[in-house]
Amino acid sequence: MTFKTLDDADLSGKRALVRVDFNVPMHEGEVSDDTRLQAAVPTIQKLRQGGAKVVLLAHFDRPKGKVVPSMSLEPIVPALSKVLGMPVAFAADCVGEAAAAAVDALGPGDVLLLENVRFHAGEEGADPAFAKALAANGDLYVNDAFSAAHRAHASTEGLAHVLPAYAGEQMRLELSALDKALGKPERPVLGIVGGSKVSTKLDLLSHLVTKLDKLAIGGGMANTFLYAQGHDVGASYCEKDMAETARDIIRLAGQHNCKLFLPLDIVVAEKMAPGAPARVRTLGAVDEHERILDAGPETIERLCRAMDNSKTLIWNGPLGVFEMPPFDKATVSAAKHAAELVKSGRLVAVAGGGDTVAALNAAGCAEDFTFVSTAGGAFLEWMEGKTLPGVAALSQ
Repeated sequence: MTFKTLDDADLSGKRALVRVDFNVPMHEGEVSDDTRLQAAVPTIQKLRQGGAKVVLLAHFDRPKGKVVPSMSLEPIVPALSKVLGMPVAFAADCVGEAAAAAVDALGPGDVLLLENVRFHAGEEGADPAFAKALAANGDLYVNDAFSAAHRAHASTEGLAHVLPAYAGEQMRLELSALDKALGKPERPVLGIVGGSKVSTKLDLLSHLVTKLDKLAIGGGMANTFLYAQGHDVGASYCEKDMAETARDIIRLAGQHNCKLFLPLDIVVAEKMAPGAPARVRTLGAVDEHERILDAGPETIERLCRAMDNSKTLIWNGPLGVFEMPPFDKATVSAAKHAAELVKSGRLVAVAGGGDTVAALNAAGCAEDFTFVSTAGGAFLEWMEGKTLPGVAALSQ
């Protein structure tokens, strides 16, 4: 996919409308995690250095088209100023007179944050009139919010049809990394998909087995596959009504020469609690009161060997109940092994999705991966092979 970047833009004196993702965690009226603010810094600084006036568009929470004071973006301003090391102006609306006056007051290199775009029903309704009202305060549009790119909203997609559109630095980084993992990957490609439910990742699994050379399935969804193959899963979480679907995915993988890796051994306990007595079991040796909570050592060893024999890894979802030691062992061991291969230049490893990011952070190796996407829904839809409206609009 080809799209214009800021390297292609004449920025001097221009009003740059920049869609960012500032839907950040808050605690007692202050930003408690500034990761998403930090992610926007390269784009903001590049625009400032080019002499642009930087006008930031963002949403916060779900006000559903109404003004909800507790969902204002204004409390984010102090944290953003701190991250940028400079004052940031704020406008009490994202369109109309308040926005226009604040934009008019900007000089080259200044930064302004406009109020929550979702205070207007036209945002999520993708109203062309609202997109034009937003566009009135810009000369060019920059999308730096990959995490919102799966939404066809006025500020994520509509603006790209009204103003000259460019990918921001974070968007460019994300799209390049994703292209390396699934677009034009170096083969063999190994996928790891974990999490609890087959039902929520059905599109993902069905798509990946047609694209990958190898796919390892872990977490609660592996129980459904084991059950579908006739193994007893005891008291484990298992979507028994999805057994036929699991068998369909196994057949589809065979048709596309995608080698499936399911657990060879498992870690069980009678209750899901931190530090609960855990035992390693072979398949079929699970007692009726036991729950499968992690993959066993033999399974981990085989997965690490599969990584050794791959050039690209794409990972979504933990392999066990990683939040609860000792059931984090498979996820942590696999993550650390992948990180070592990346550091030695033998593997390109891309991971994404909320639980995946948390798991890699818990393992202490998120920074060693080639790329870790914090995008959640957009990352999943991209992995499913779906068109992301916000990205497609940039390529036109």
